[in-house]
Amino acid sequence: MLSILNPGVSLNDIAELESATGVLLPNTFKHFYSIHDGQMVSKAGLVNGDKLLSVQDILDEWTTWQELLDNGAFQHNGDRLISEPDSGIKDDWWNPRWIPFTYDGLGNHLCLDFDPAPGGRAGQVITLWHDDAHREMIAPSFEAWLGNYLDALERGEYVYAKKWGIVRKDSRYHFKD
Repeated sequence: MLSILNPGVSLNDIAELESATGVLLPNTFKHFYSIHDGQMVSKAGLVNGDKLLSVQDILDEWTTWQELLDNGAFQHNGDRLISEPDSGIKDDWWNPRWIPFTYDGLGNHLCLDFDPAPGGRAGQVITLWHDDAHREMIAPSFEAWLGNYLDALERGEYVYAKKWGIVRKDSRYHFKD
């Protein structure tokens, strides 16, 4: 499964992502992406069935969300759409300082949040659902998220399902192979 990871990107590529998004990414994220630039195009996802985005894919997804915001997609009758976030996350539907790094193919992501609400931490990992208002706090940082994910893999909490990739044992996808 690890063979579908892309080789790393240059620090210049990461700097271009930072420049385009206006967000300074954490060193752990930069180091990770200098080793593995997400995953190759594949049906199998590395992160609970979701694709681990490359730097270019991160920019593409971020740009799509930014264009939706700029075009008023998150407005309804003149009011902004609001989400139902966990504590520490702003109630935006989408925020330009949220950087998606996974993708499920349906418009949903895990994001690094660099504009947290009071009680949150810059760089925390949150969920972003295109059609669901809930925004969940997943981890306080990319480093913590990655450590938690790797620990869960080592504990056997995830399995490989041919159709989906690596998924939680208790996932509905595990049984539909």
